[in-house]
Amino acid sequence: MKVKTLEKPLIPKLGFCFSTIGLRFLGLGFLIYIMAGNMGIQAQESGPDFSFLDTDKNFEERVDILVDQMTLEEKVSQMMNASPAIPRLKVPEYNWWNECLHGVARAGYATVFPQSISVAASFDKNLMREIGSVISDEARAKHHEFIRNGKRGIYTGLDFWSPNINIFRDPRWGRGHETYGEDPYLTGELASQFIEGLQEYDGKYLKTIATSKHFAVHSGPEPLRHSFDVDVSDRDLYETYFPAFRKTVKEAKVYSIMGAYNRFRGESCSGHDFLLNKVLREQWGFEGYVVSDCGAIQDIHTGHNIASSEAEAAAIGVSGGCDLNCGNYYTHLTDAVEHGLVREEEIDTAVKRLFLARFKLGMFDPEEEVSFAQIPFGIVCSEAHNTLARKAAQKSMVLLKNKENLLPLSVDQVKKIAVIGPNADNVESLLGNYHGIPKKPVTFLEGIKRKVGPKAEVLYSEGVHPAEGFYNLKPIPSAYFETEEGRQGLKASYYNNLNWEGEPVLERIDDQIDFSWEHQPISKELIDNFSVKWKGYLVPPASGQYEFGVFSKRGMNIRIDGKEISNGSGTIHRGRYATDILSLEEGKRYEVEVTFFSDETNAIAQMLWARPDVSKIDEAVSLAQSADLAVVVLGLSQRLEGESMDVITPGFDGGDRTAITLPAQQEALLKAVKATGKPVILVLNAGSAMAINWAKENVDAIISAGYPGEEGGNALADVVFGDYNPAGRLPVTYYQSLEDLPPFEDYDMMGRTYRYFEGTPLYPFGYGLSYTRFEYTDLKVPAQVKAGESISVSVKVANVGDLAGDEVVQLYLTDLDASTVRPIRQLEAFERIHLKPGESKEVNFIIAPRQLSMINAQSKRVIEEGDFTVYVGGKQPGFEGNLDAETTMVIEGEFQVKGVKQFRDL
Repeated sequence: MKVKTLEKPLIPKLGFCFSTIGLRFLGLGFLIYIMAGNMGIQAQESGPDFSFLDTDKNFEERVDILVDQMTLEEKVSQMMNASPAIPRLKVPEYNWWNECLHGVARAGYATVFPQSISVAASFDKNLMREIGSVISDEARAKHHEFIRNGKRGIYTGLDFWSPNINIFRDPRWGRGHETYGEDPYLTGELASQFIEGLQEYDGKYLKTIATSKHFAVHSGPEPLRHSFDVDVSDRDLYETYFPAFRKTVKEAKVYSIMGAYNRFRGESCSGHDFLLNKVLREQWGFEGYVVSDCGAIQDIHTGHNIASSEAEAAAIGVSGGCDLNCGNYYTHLTDAVEHGLVREEEIDTAVKRLFLARFKLGMFDPEEEVSFAQIPFGIVCSEAHNTLARKAAQKSMVLLKNKENLLPLSVDQVKKIAVIGPNADNVESLLGNYHGIPKKPVTFLEGIKRKVGPKAEVLYSEGVHPAEGFYNLKPIPSAYFETEEGRQGLKASYYNNLNWEGEPVLERIDDQIDFSWEHQPISKELIDNFSVKWKGYLVPPASGQYEFGVFSKRGMNIRIDGKEISNGSGTIHRGRYATDILSLEEGKRYEVEVTFFSDETNAIAQMLWARPDVSKIDEAVSLAQSADLAVVVLGLSQRLEGESMDVITPGFDGGDRTAITLPAQQEALLKAVKATGKPVILVLNAGSAMAINWAKENVDAIISAGYPGEEGGNALADVVFGDYNPAGRLPVTYYQSLEDLPPFEDYDMMGRTYRYFEGTPLYPFGYGLSYTRFEYTDLKVPAQVKAGESISVSVKVANVGDLAGDEVVQLYLTDLDASTVRPIRQLEAFERIHLKPGESKEVNFIIAPRQLSMINAQSKRVIEEGDFTVYVGGKQPGFEGNLDAETTMVIEGEFQVKGVKQFRDL
């Protein structure tokens, strides 16, 4: 508290005399003033007011008590993701940056569920809530374990910058696999359940905080994201880009929103008065905090050139509604206040929002009073969580083709299986980006081996590398390392500092460099801030070219015979690798020195290699010829498609895709294996739509596995051998060619996604087969409704096949009489149900009035009078006869809307 000093006399010289009464009142006032001043001095001397720690007070009152005592500098310090401690106020350090897109990420071992785009294929709202709840359980357990170990850095907190609910409008976008697909309704429904699972509320505290991102109108291109400007029609804005955000705010009560990097209509999305103040807070009633994407406030200055200085950029961010800067540009807010660019009251508002979030998480209360703090650490990666990961992977598998019912296979009939492809035995291909570290990941090869056991022989060949100039780097086996004395492995020296200084605290022989250290890597002396030096020799098993690389979160360097071949730029969260290629001779000893340091939780260090000059396509063909059938696992990984990456190779650029076909060598491998005449099951392992035109016509069965998570191999084997009947549906459209699509940079929705695409897709949104068949009857739809009324729809669904299985019941609407452009059709309800053979069930849907509305030519949201067609079935209507072996159907009805209704909320 500051004591105000008087610069002027209390009683000015006046040209008249005071009455006795006036003087007495003046004297009393003076006495009160002096007493108040003394009280202020005493309060200042007595120290801060810690009544904000009183748990009987409400959170808002406690926040006011705390923040009102802070200096401007202290307030500003709390507005960046790495918020330092304020010891005098008992405010601990806190880093806001954490991720849990499909499992707690970047913080050591965690259960890894299918990537978002993959689990979206489940069309299962209950599953999404279960996954969110398990992730938040692990998040709570890990957070409190970190605190007990004195760790408060990045990836240790309780607010998570997930999920990504941008619309996957174009298959070229590299980050599309982080989303729930191309449909705004599906995205909003799944994201809301996930958020409610993460943010479970016990009546006082939130278990964690979720974040809907990136608000708004953001979906690539990745190389342009720091500078491009987007403008779309109000129709597209309110009917495509806003709905999922609106639902997660108004219904799921998401407590955090992340702004996007790009501009929208000329202003940065991370400092945008219309988006963040007008729409988000005033129209939708958002009560939580807004965070910029990381570095987005700096972009206002250096990327978009909106601001002429750092202080102006920071001021634009705060005034534009952004409370928290992921980055450090908000350090310039003190200058912004001094120069009148932003008012301190605006900073107070932002800081109070941030502290209210921390109070709602129980961070200033005794652990014993916070129910979620009692979750034991032992639940992390528990068998129950692994079981849910397997269930989620099973439900996410999409059967795209099953010629002559080749699947499911019988373990008793298949005696030799060839498992082929660059993704068949690659843990990376399970994960997708923003992933945690699975304890026991099961690759596709391993899953099939476990399933058949001793009953069948399983052969394996990688066949080809994933893409031109791009190789599957794997840890170098111990057998090819030796020490100076000739022992297998490398001599390792561990230091309890970041600079390899002084005497090592530990020396030993490490078999290989393949570490993912949780909490404390080696000993009590080696926790977070440590360094390692490995020395020895590499002895190659064959002559030829070898590509070397590192995979690490921090600094890692490799020297071979004195040549530095990598600079440690690899980072786990972007999937980048620092690599170089050397020609080596068989049996020759090459001196190796590897250095590594880590100042973050969950240190990771891997030394990797691959043989780029070796093609195994002939080997793969030979194995297929000798087997009963081939399972060919092809596709992509987060090293090829992802966020702002350095990858530039045919078909890929900066994380985005420039082609949607399989990489050329993968296509050649598939054709060569099929040419053997043996049955071929293609497993498509990717996070985006693939133009697999040749495969659709020629291979026997196709399964889209996506990025299925740690249990992906087991789940695939369950589907292939009939222990699980697949029911997943595509959350995106598979196009035949990029020529069918508008330019990537064009954000207009015309010609995009199933809602506006007028061509013939390779596979439509909502498509997926089963091992059984489903029949629909008794569709009941009212003939007429009044504008503003809800609509009740029911249908009878029966399993008329021989196997039990799930069916995804989908309801689509088509507006027949709209006065402006409307979607061809759009999903407005869905439910996943389970039916035994011969069993039937009535499924009921309620269509809310808003679902019949549209943005008209005057940019008003209205329900117009006219006719609608409703379609209900296990797929999207309109593609009968275009696809093989249909296992479900669609029936339709019509209703008429009478009258007109206008909505105030767009």
